[in-house]
Amino acid sequence: MSLQSLAVASPAYELSITRLIDAPCARVFRAWTRAELLKRWWGPHGMTTPECTLQLWPGGLFSTLMRAPDGSEYPTQGVFLEIEAPRRIVFTDAFLPGWIPSAKPFMTAVIELEDVHGKTRYTASAWHWSAEDCRSHEAMGFHQGWNESLDRLVELVTRELRDD
Repeated sequence: MSLQSLAVASPAYELSITRLIDAPCARVFRAWTRAELLKRWWGPHGMTTPECTLQLWPGGLFSTLMRAPDGSEYPTQGVFLEIEAPRRIVFTDAFLPGWIPSAKPFMTAVIELEDVHGKTRYTASAWHWSAEDCRSHEAMGFHQGWNESLDRLVELVTRELRDD
């Protein structure tokens, strides 16, 4: 089963957000694939991301550390499954580098960037392993948190970054 068919096969376990961004796909893709840029926008308002490692190949490390204003830390670690510049990024916490299964897989993230007359239709989806995980992620504030992170990404790609 391909990753794309998985989304169709289990939509009950998917959470997603979509927004039209006034920036080209290449610029949004760059903000997603350069650690120094991802650290500037990753996480909800008030969070910082002092650590980020991106190994941009299937099986390569995707690792971030978010820090809340109260000092609480939220590490994420997994691997990339697919990188198709500048259209698609897929990563999961189901595996660690070396394809070692993780102790508790939670989700696979699918980032899709579609060109719409020079703008980007941005869709970020979280595919979960169970209905319970999906409900848990929604209760944690998926929509608010991912939209706030997206607000920060939009700010970066529309006001600060320019095309090389």
